Parts: sequence; structure tokens; C-alpha cells
Amino acid sequence: MSSPRHRAREFAVQGIYQWQLSGHDTPAIEAHLMEAGGFSQADHGLFTTLLRGALSEAPALRADIEPHLDRSFDSLSPVERSILLLATYEFKHQPETPYRVILNEAIELAKEYGGTDGHKYVNGVMDKLAALLRAPEFEQNAAGKKASRGSRVEGRE
Repeated sequence: MSSPRHRAREFAVQGIYQWQLSGHDTPAIEAHLMEAGGFSQADHGLFTTLLRGALSEAPALRADIEPHLDRSFDSLSPVERSILLLATYEFKHQPETPYRVILNEAIELAKEYGGTDGHKYVNGVMDKLAALLRAPEFEQNAAGKKASRGSRVEGRE
């Protein structure tokens, strides 16, 4: 069973997707999703924060994402665009959530809702964004991995 936070992200991705395809405003999208089955199991506060934030900052988030793409943003599937917008918003505005959690959630959402290899693409783009938007945390994690590998190698000698 999905955690309330994962369910919130699922519904936020659905809302961003709906916004891209329908152009409906945020209140209409929220009302529609809140009536959907399973919404009661989502973290409502996180859902609202993520959906409203990603939609209100979509142009700026897109500008953050585009330099890390190998094709135009518009040529990505609406699912991939939705996940990238959501995760980029979360990287920028949810510092209490470790970047590895956000990255993992984005990959899982892409596996659940995206195309066959969409999760690999999302992973690559989000990894580049993590290095930029969460630089201190990203570098600390990378340094920890190097130290861990070094101690394992030393232990074998």
C-alpha cells in the first residue's frame, strides 16, 4: 500500500497532467481530484502544496529543467513533463525532504505512469537537477559514497 505522501504525489502528477491537457484552473483540478477514489488516503496538505506550487511556478520550473534535456520540453510525454515539474518544484521548495527521496519518488511515478523507459529519462534529468538545486546535499551524498567505497576497498586489502 502506498504511503500518504506517495499518494499525494500521485494526485499532484495527475493534476499537473490534467492542467497541461485541459487548461483548467487550479481550483477546478483540485476539486476534481479530491472527489477521486483513493484521495482520502493522500496527504492533503502535501498534495495542495505540490500541485499549487508546481502550477504557479511552471514557467520557472520549465526553465530550470530545459537545459538538462536532450530534446525540447514540449516533445516529452505529458506524464514525463508532469513528473519533472513536480519533482523540480519539490527540490526547490521542500528542503526538509531529502533529495534522494524526491528522486526515488519521481522514478517510481515514472515507472507507474510513464512509458517503458520514461523512468530512466526522468532519473537522468533529475540527477542533473539534484546536483544543481541541492548541491550541498548532493555533494555530501557523493562524498559519503566515495568514503564508503574507499573503506570497503581498504578492508579487502
